[in-house]
Amino acid sequence: MKTCRWRIYCSLKSLGKLPIKAISQFAMLILISNPVLQSICNPSQLGILCKLFGGIYTVIQTKAKITVDEWGENYFLIGPYFEHNVKTQVEVCEPPNPAIKKAADTLRGQGCQVFFGRWLIEGSPYVMLFDIGSAAWNLDRWKGEFWDACSIGIPFHDRDANDALIFGSLTAWFFKELSSQFDDKPNLIAHFHEWQAGAGLILSRYRKLPVATIFTTHATLLGRYLCAASIDFYNKLDQFDIDKEAGEREIYHRYCMERASVHCAHVFTTVSQITAIEAEHMLKRKADVVTPNGLNIKKFSAMHEFQNLHAMYKARIQDFVRGHFYGHLDFNLERTLFFFIAGRYEYSNKGADMFLEALSRLNFLLRVHRSDITVVVFFIMPAKTNNFNVETLKGQAIRKQLWDTAQSVKEKFGKKLYNALLKGEIPDLNKILDRDDLTIMKRAIFSTQRQSLPPVTTHNMMDDSNDPILNTIRRIGLFNNRTDRVKVILHPEFLSSTSPLLPMDYEDFVRGCHLGVFPSYYEPWGYTPAECTVMGIPSVTTNLSGFGCFMQEHVADPTAYGIYIVDRRFRSPDESCNQLTQFLYGFCQQSRRQRIIQRNRTERLSDLLDWRYLGRYYMHARHLALSRAFPDKFEMEPSAPPKTEGFRYPRPSSVPPSPSVSQPSSPHQSEGEDEDEDERYDEDEEAERDRQNIKSPFPLGAVQPGKKKQHGEYRN
Repeated sequence: MKTCRWRIYCSLKSLGKLPIKAISQFAMLILISNPVLQSICNPSQLGILCKLFGGIYTVIQTKAKITVDEWGENYFLIGPYFEHNVKTQVEVCEPPNPAIKKAADTLRGQGCQVFFGRWLIEGSPYVMLFDIGSAAWNLDRWKGEFWDACSIGIPFHDRDANDALIFGSLTAWFFKELSSQFDDKPNLIAHFHEWQAGAGLILSRYRKLPVATIFTTHATLLGRYLCAASIDFYNKLDQFDIDKEAGEREIYHRYCMERASVHCAHVFTTVSQITAIEAEHMLKRKADVVTPNGLNIKKFSAMHEFQNLHAMYKARIQDFVRGHFYGHLDFNLERTLFFFIAGRYEYSNKGADMFLEALSRLNFLLRVHRSDITVVVFFIMPAKTNNFNVETLKGQAIRKQLWDTAQSVKEKFGKKLYNALLKGEIPDLNKILDRDDLTIMKRAIFSTQRQSLPPVTTHNMMDDSNDPILNTIRRIGLFNNRTDRVKVILHPEFLSSTSPLLPMDYEDFVRGCHLGVFPSYYEPWGYTPAECTVMGIPSVTTNLSGFGCFMQEHVADPTAYGIYIVDRRFRSPDESCNQLTQFLYGFCQQSRRQRIIQRNRTERLSDLLDWRYLGRYYMHARHLALSRAFPDKFEMEPSAPPKTEGFRYPRPSSVPPSPSVSQPSSPHQSEGEDEDEDERYDEDEEAERDRQNIKSPFPLGAVQPGKKKQHGEYRN
C-alpha cells in the first residue's frame, strides 16, 4: 500500500465552532485506508472493571459511548482480569479483528490467560483482560528487562508496583504481537491512565513499537501524599526536593515509574489546568493537552422533572430527619435546608476541616440574626465502623411506629366524620375521639421523649476518640442542641437503597438535598460537584479543584448559576473559611423561589459537562499523538490547539439567586416584591439563550458512515 501523508487540520479558534465533525470524518478515512486501532490501558488500582467508584472509573465508563461512536470496532480497552467483575459486567466473545485474535492466542500459547468480551455499559466497548497471576512467573525476568529499559528497580514487597509491571509487560508484549500481524506498519494509538499502567508505555517506547502513546495523569502520586500531610502544597510547588520527598515516603520507585511514563509519552495530558501546573513541577513536563472530565448527561437527564424529583427525594430525607431528631424536632422541616459533603475520607484534602469550621460560624450567624432557617448537614464519608448506632435505629423505629399510630387514628376519625356528615350533622370534635384514641396518642407522645441529644453519627465508629471529624465536632460544640441552627449527621458508609436507616441511593439523595459543599484543597477534577450540577443541585467548590477552575473559565458569574467557588489559592485559610461561611449564609437567606430559579440555571450548565462537548479534547490529543508518532504519514496544523477557555456563559439578566454574596446584575429580590418584578424572569427564554452557546461536535448516538452499529446500542 502506498504511504500517504495526511494533514490533520485543527483550526480550533473558538470552542463554540470547532470543526469536530470534519475531524471525525477524516479519522474515518484514516481508519478505512489504514486501520487505526485504539486501546486504553488502565490496571488494577482505581481501574477499569476493578473498583466501582473513583474518578478514573467514572471517566472511562462515561466516555466509552462517544468513543465507540467515533472509532467503532477499532476501539477496545485493556485492563486486569478480576473474576467476580467479569462474571457480572463482561459478555465474553471472540475478537472481531483477526489480528487481535492471533495476538491474544500467541499470549495464551505462552501460558498467559487472556479474556476478550464486551463491557456491559452504554456503548458496549470491547475489553481485553489479562490475568496478572497467570503471568507472575515471569516477574523476575521482566524486572530485569525493565531495569535495562529505564534503570528503575521495583522492591519485591510492593505488590501494587509488581502487579503494575506484570500488567505493563503483558500490554507491551501484546502490542508487539499485534503489530507483527500487519504487513504495513499499523497506526496504533494507546492511551494510558495513571502510573499503574505506565510500565506498558515505557516498554513500548523502549522496544520502538509502532504505537502512538498518550499518558493521562488524574493526580500526581506525590501530590496526593504531600497534601495529605497538611503541607502548604501550592505555595511551595517550586521549593520541593522531589526525590527526597518521594524517598522519605518509600514511593521513589513508583514516582520514577510515573515520571518515566510522562516523559516517554508522545502526548501528555492532565484532567485540569490546576493539575497541569502541579505536574509541571512534580513530573517536570508541561501538559500538551488539558482533557477535562465529562459525564454522560443522558444518565442524569430528567428534563423538566428534576424539580419534582427534588421535592420527592427531599420528602424522604425529611422522614429520616424526623426519626433521627425525635424528641428534639422543634424546628420546621419546611424551613430546613439539607447540605452535604461526600467522598473519600480525606479530612484535609476534601475540605472537611474547613467545612466544619464554616458550619460553626454559620451556626453563630443564624443564631445571632434569630433566623428561622435550620440547616441539617450530612457527611457521607466511609470510615471503619462496627455497627449501626442504637439510638439512630431506635429513632427510625419510633418514627415508623408513630406513623402507623397516626394512620390508624386517622382511619377511625375519618369513618366517624364521614358518618356524621351523611346524617347532616357537624360532629363534636371533643367526642369524635374516644378515650382509647387519646390513650394511644399520649403513649405515642411519651415514646418520643429522650434524655440524650440526637447522635451526630449514624454508626458506631471503630476509633471514635481519634476520628478527625468527630474530634472537630467536639471542639466546635455542634452537638445537635435545641438552640443550634446547624445540625450535623456523620454517615460513615456509602448510601444504599437497602440501608435500614437512610434507604436511598446516592443519586437520589443528591437530588433531595439543597446544596453540595466540597471545599477541597486537593481535587484534580472533582466529580461530586459536577454530578450535583447535572442534577440541578447548587454546589460549593474551590479554585484548587479542576471543576472549579473550569467553571471560572466558562461561566461569567458562577454564583448566579449555583456554582460557589471558594478562593483557597490566593487567600489565607481564615479568609477562605469566612468566604465559605458567607456563601452558606447567603444561600440560607434565599427565598424558595430564588432557589428554584437557581436550580434551573444550575441544571442548564449540564450541557457544558457533556462528553459530546468535552470529548473534543481527547480527539485533539489522539490527532496530536498520531502526528508525533508517525510524522511521515500525519501532519497536524498547530495553529490553534484547543484551550479550556474561549467561551463563557454570560451573566444572567434576570433575578439574582443570592441576596448577599453573589455579584448580580440586578438588585436582590425579596419574597415581598410584586408580581411585576417576577415577570423579569423568563425561564424558557433564558434557557434557550444559554443552550445556544454550546455546540455538540457530533450527535450522540450517530455512527459515522462505514461503521457498524455496536452491539447493545440504542437510539437516543
